[in-house]
Amino acid sequence: MKNISIKLSIIIPHFNGTKILTKCLESLSKCTYKDVEILVVDNGSTDDSINAVKKKFSTVEIITSDTNRGYAGGCNFGAESANGEYLLFLNNDTIHQKDWLEPLIQKLDDDVSISSVQPKILNYHEQKNFDYAGASGGYMDIFTYPFSRGRVFDTIEEDSGQYDDSVEIFWASGTAFITRKLVFEIVGGFDETLFAHMEEIDYHWRCHLMGHSVWVEPKSVIHHMGGATLAYGSPEKTYLNHRNSILLMLTNYSFFVSIYLFVPRLVMEVLSLLKYAFSSKLNHAWAQLRALWWILVHPHIIGPRRWKTWKLRKVKDSEILKKLHPQSIVWQYFAQQLKTYDQLKGAK
Repeated sequence: MKNISIKLSIIIPHFNGTKILTKCLESLSKCTYKDVEILVVDNGSTDDSINAVKKKFSTVEIITSDTNRGYAGGCNFGAESANGEYLLFLNNDTIHQKDWLEPLIQKLDDDVSISSVQPKILNYHEQKNFDYAGASGGYMDIFTYPFSRGRVFDTIEEDSGQYDDSVEIFWASGTAFITRKLVFEIVGGFDETLFAHMEEIDYHWRCHLMGHSVWVEPKSVIHHMGGATLAYGSPEKTYLNHRNSILLMLTNYSFFVSIYLFVPRLVMEVLSLLKYAFSSKLNHAWAQLRALWWILVHPHIIGPRRWKTWKLRKVKDSEILKKLHPQSIVWQYFAQQLKTYDQLKGAK
């Protein structure tokens, strides 16, 4: 462990895109909180973005990787060089209010049981709307389908202050969240098998298993461009989301709970596959089949992940299930037409 000498390290994984990274760093330079270091992890960029940063932002530290480690690997690589008591993982396509850091830090300072906090995340292009990635705090149903206050599947709400209360959530968005470095090291960082998508859910699930809580603090506000690295409609995103979601179900629950829930989850996978096929989205259907095949042929990864979870676990699944949405949001969204967080929460 490195000696901690500052309060906050901001870690930004990056792969190509001079304009988005420059905008992000310009925004951070205007922030009022100053006890901070900024580390940009270059995931093997092939453009001139890193040279541009070196010329314009002399205080930003560049951590260079020869290969694209993805979000998970890039963040882990950056965390190894971080000196802060707290780590803040941040997407390179974000713009921030100047006082956004103080509420996040204050939340961690006030309660040692909290592992992580995320800001309210609004969309950069439609600034009155919540962002797809995280909105005002992340939740998950028992079948490991994630949703947020402000975004359920493709339904995105306008922000009218309806989710401005600071509440406990299940996961904080990888777009931007702050966490304790000590907790991050005990958990073992992000699982690089996931590469990108749902790695923050996996991390926060393990935080819950250790007895920590996760919160959103909407006094802190940022805007997210979204899809700058991997578009929301990308088949590769479909592949990673389906694969990683099932992997979390099979490894973060206890054995009997994971098997019990896997059967209805498999039915939902089949229905999703048929929906892609009948919608002529054959590339997405193929991506989902690839995800299921990956799960089938990788027991050598599932086994060690279960062992790692068992070693971290201090909280039983009976307590974890209380923090999850008890019904299938797939059924509620598509069959019952419950489209928002408040509608899901109020359903019987």
